[in-house]
Amino acid sequence: MLQFASSDSSTKSEIPKAESLNRRNHLHDEMRRRAVGMLQAGARQSAVARELNVHRSVIHRLWNHYQRDQNTSRRRGSGRQRITTTADDCYLLQCARRRRTLTSPQLASQLSAAAGRPISHQTVSRRLHEGGLFARRPVVCVLLSPAHVRARLHWAREHRSWTPEQWGHVLFTDESRFNIQNDSRRAMIWREPGTRYWAPNIVERCH
Repeated sequence: MLQFASSDSSTKSEIPKAESLNRRNHLHDEMRRRAVGMLQAGARQSAVARELNVHRSVIHRLWNHYQRDQNTSRRRGSGRQRITTTADDCYLLQCARRRRTLTSPQLASQLSAAAGRPISHQTVSRRLHEGGLFARRPVVCVLLSPAHVRARLHWAREHRSWTPEQWGHVLFTDESRFNIQNDSRRAMIWREPGTRYWAPNIVERCH
């Protein structure tokens, strides 16, 4: 028993570290305005940081900057000039949201053609992250026809008043998965944090 408890605690301690590594260190202007709006509405800095998937220190610095200068824009440094314009960034985000399964090289090719200059897929990935889009595995569900949906809803309503004793006489069997389309386990989509179960982020598959 002690061995299992030690293993569980070790696993749990690794989860926050992994989540921390995936957090961003800066925010796109649109996300900065959203963060300030949440703070003005009374949200805690830690809650805003979790919602936007950034370190709490980012929100802390943003709030101090806003209270001092009364604006949410980032200070322009003396570093290398951005290869993409604001219009390029908006176009890229629109493309990624319209076709969420496109890869960063595919989006880079599309953006390069539209902008008339070469733009790397690394730059595309950074711009998507700044805009709040990240590559994640989609939720995969069974392909249901409208008739299937109605039948399932009807069955659920018929049995919603059943008691635990009645359900105790029901045998639930496991379903096996059989792919008749391409395997989707390697497929990724671009989506915002907290939108895992939104309709555009769900991929239907026949099982």
